[in-house]
Amino acid sequence: MGEMNEGRAGAPGTRTTAVLGSGQSGFALTRFDALLAWARKYSLFQYPFVTACCGMEHMATAGARYDIERFGAGAPRFSPRQSDLMWVVGTIVQKQAPALKRIYDQMTDPKYVIAFGTCASCGGFYDNYTTVPGIDKIIPVDVFIPGCPPRPEAVLDGLMLLQDKIMNGDRDPAIVPPRELPPLVQLRTPADDDNPKDR
Repeated sequence: MGEMNEGRAGAPGTRTTAVLGSGQSGFALTRFDALLAWARKYSLFQYPFVTACCGMEHMATAGARYDIERFGAGAPRFSPRQSDLMWVVGTIVQKQAPALKRIYDQMTDPKYVIAFGTCASCGGFYDNYTTVPGIDKIIPVDVFIPGCPPRPEAVLDGLMLLQDKIMNGDRDPAIVPPRELPPLVQLRTPADDDNPKDR
């Protein structure tokens, strides 16, 4: 019929694609779990659990400038039974914790959680008995997006990180790395390496 071309293979046991034939008469073969992971990656139905000021940055990602819809996660679902991605945006207090857990339990499997902002990730600057010091104490979190508030670019980076985790079948928590380090953190520059007398 045609020659067999091996496609790219990801992590061990995740995806293998073979293309049979050539031109318009060819077709592709793949494993079912790789196809299912690809479909999940681009069809995330989000449930926004917005409680505080980070909600403005979360809403900005749906605007024309950032357009979260191009990643397949645009339309929010306000019923947990129709969603598989929960965005926890803002501060969670002790009285909200049971409701958050109940909503998480009602979501469809497989379900994913993104902790949006410093307050959702670690309690933020609220160091008191009413604030939950990170939602990972209540529900499992897949991606932490740090910042007070995080920029929309960081939110999109967190979404792309979650999509990579879905494709690889990784369920370990991950943190969105900063795009650039602040000047105080960059102690050495490439110019310092050229001058050995400064050491």
